[in-house]
Formats: sequence, structure tokens, C-alpha cells
Amino acid sequence: MSDCKFHIDFIKNRKIYFTISIILIAFCILSTFIFGAKLDIQFKGGTLITYLYEGDIDLNAFQNDASAALEGIGVKATTGTDFNTGKNNIQLSMLSNSGLTADKQIVLTNTLEEKYAANNLELVESTDVSPSAGKEFFSKCIVAAVFAAIVLIIYIAIRFKNIGGWLAGVCAVAALLHDIIVVYGTFIVFGMEIDANFMAVVLTIFGYSINSTIVIYDRIRENKKLYKNKYTLGELTSLSINQSMTRSINTTVTTVSAMIIISIVAMVYGVNSIISFAFPMTMGLISGAYSSTCIAGPLWVWLEDKKSGKSGKPKAAPEKSIEA
Repeated sequence: MSDCKFHIDFIKNRKIYFTISIILIAFCILSTFIFGAKLDIQFKGGTLITYLYEGDIDLNAFQNDASAALEGIGVKATTGTDFNTGKNNIQLSMLSNSGLTADKQIVLTNTLEEKYAANNLELVESTDVSPSAGKEFFSKCIVAAVFAAIVLIIYIAIRFKNIGGWLAGVCAVAALLHDIIVVYGTFIVFGMEIDANFMAVVLTIFGYSINSTIVIYDRIRENKKLYKNKYTLGELTSLSINQSMTRSINTTVTTVSAMIIISIVAMVYGVNSIISFAFPMTMGLISGAYSSTCIAGPLWVWLEDKKSGKSGKPKAAPEKSIEA
């Protein structure tokens, strides 16, 4: 045996970790009432209008002019390229439960064509988006996430049955829920729209966070075989987390660094669709590393102590261990 690089007693400090998480979760939930949730047009419904144009257009000015033509209705403008014609296009999205009336669309188009006559503005598409389609997509994603959580609990219960697997599975899912709430809070606090990117980030974090947790569980199982009854579950868990710390740090730093670079590049070039994926992903990755290390294992030990009727007073982690 050789000394571990880390000697943190995660079980002894679990109350600190739980308190931090409770405060963080409460803030993320309350942020909905403080900042308000911004739903994308696919979830709230509205109208999408696309124009082709030539030359250069100031996106913010175009957006403001469109809003003024619609008498203050909120407008979001994005630019792109039409694959069929190769021309530049600009898309306006307006949130509305019933969409824009035909008269308002005519007024909008006439106003913009007159103001941007030099750009040869041309209306190519106008579509009313029903909120039911977005709600159906969202509900299907929720069903998929719930089904995945159930499968994870069953998988962990079977794979780690020798160390009380089903409860370990529940704690792993609790850590996942922690990460999902952090991702949600990131979208709300930073004013990002809840759209398809939100579900993409959530489902990606699912895989990342659960993998980190399972690595720790696997180390606990191996240590239990190695040390038999020499250590309590709390001591084994703290030991195993310390042994996995180097791997967790390296993995997190690598992935978070990549996401930060992507976020910076996206901000420089103003690609909001990438920012709303990469930045929440960064926060989710950090949360996943924290919850896998500081929440899943210590929560599991606490629940096992409660189940077995123990006092739950944790002992200090052993000073020596197998090198991770």
C-alpha cells in the first residue's frame, strides 16, 4: 500500500456538502421567480418570418425596427445563409400564443422593405409555431430522462448488489437531479432561453455525472473485497473517493477547458446557439464532478446508516490506500 495523494474525509464533512447543495438548489429554484424563465418559441408558440437580403444589415437595428413596426411586440432576430440560393437570410421570431395576424405581418414586411430597400429585402417564409409541438417534445424528453433514471437504479442495484446497490442507485440519481437543477439555474440566471439546447445539455450531463459516480462505486466494491470488514462503509467510501480524485480532477479540467474555449469563441463570433449549449454544459460538468464526489457517496452512507439504525457518526478516513 502507498499513501493517497488526497486525504479528505468526505463522510465527516458531508453536512457541509449537503448544506452547500441545498443552498445552491434553493437559489436555482427561486431564480425562476427572481429572473423569470424565458421559453423559446417552440415551447411558447409564436411566428417565424424569414427574409433574404443583400449586403450588410445591422442585426440590432433590424430587430428594433421590426419591434417598432409591431408596436412593441418582442422580436428576436438571427442571421444565417440560405442553402438553396446562397444568399444571406434574417429570421425574426415573435412569441405569441396565437401568432401574428396577416395584417400585422403585411405591415411588418412593408415597413422593413421600405426601410431596407438598399438590401433588396425579400420575404421567403412565414410560419406560425404551435406551442403544443414544443410541449410534446419536452414531455418526451422528460419521459426519456425518467426512464433512464429508473434503468440506472436497476443497473446499479444489480452491479453493486454486494454493497447495497439499489440505495446507491437512488443516491446516484439524486446527484443527477442536483446537476439538472444547476443547469436549469444557469439558463435562468444568465437569461438564456429554455430550448432544445437545454434538453441536450441535461441528457449529456446524465452520462457524464453517472459515469463519475459509478467509478467511485466500483472502487468501493473493490476495496470491500480487498479489506473485508477492516473498515466501515463510511471509511471505505471516503477512501475510495480519495483514490478517484486524481481521475475526477483530470477528466473535469479537460472537459471544462474545452467547453470554456468553445464558449469564448462563440461569444467572440456572436453564435448564441452555441453559447447556450457550451456555457450551461460547463456549469453542469463542474456540478457533476462535485455531486459525484461530495453528494452521491456521502448521501449513500448516511442513508445506509439510517437504514441499519446506526448513529451515523462518521469516523476519520484511513491514511493509507491503494494508489488510484
